[in-house]
Amino acid sequence: MLRWFRAFLPREERFFELFARHSQTVVQGALALQDMLRGGEETPAFCQRVNQFENDADNITREVLTAVRRTFITPFDRGDIKNLITSMDDAIDQMQQTAKAVILFEVRTFEPPMREMGTLLVECANLVDRALPLMQSIGANVAMLTAITEELTKLEGRVDDLHDIGLKELFLKHRNANAMDFIVGAEIYDHLEKVADRFDDVANEINSIVIEQV
Repeated sequence: MLRWFRAFLPREERFFELFARHSQTVVQGALALQDMLRGGEETPAFCQRVNQFENDADNITREVLTAVRRTFITPFDRGDIKNLITSMDDAIDQMQQTAKAVILFEVRTFEPPMREMGTLLVECANLVDRALPLMQSIGANVAMLTAITEELTKLEGRVDDLHDIGLKELFLKHRNANAMDFIVGAEIYDHLEKVADRFDDVANEINSIVIEQV
């Protein structure tokens, strides 16, 4: 009965505009991360771009949380809105943690699996960017939303595989050399894997909302 009643009440559609702005910022952050992983002397500049996009995403997240408090009727459950935007923000936060590690350890070259992970993370960001507009009409887009979240989970699995492959290669490369190079490389792999984990969290939040709405 409550769901039926809510369907006839006006809803605040500004949330979808904010979701779109945030997801586009995450895409830009992922692209900057991908550029960073190409290495070279421009690496610090791309790290700074990741940081800037993370700051932009934080500002949008605050707008969403403020809107949740002030809006009488939300598109879906307030807790779901908070969890969704927080999981999205966690993804770009983890990108920033990767960039911070690169700056801290002055890394300028990256292993091939790291670069491949960066490419997959851009795919993850683009999938989230595709999914969010569809949530304005969840009932009509259940199949597409389900397909997108399944693809996000598959990509997270591929990133996990690359993490394991990369660590093994890194160990073999440095086991008779400088242990610090292995430690630094392992930390970067760990951060990149966590970005994918956060995108998988976004997929889980979207699935949860879809289940509740249909």
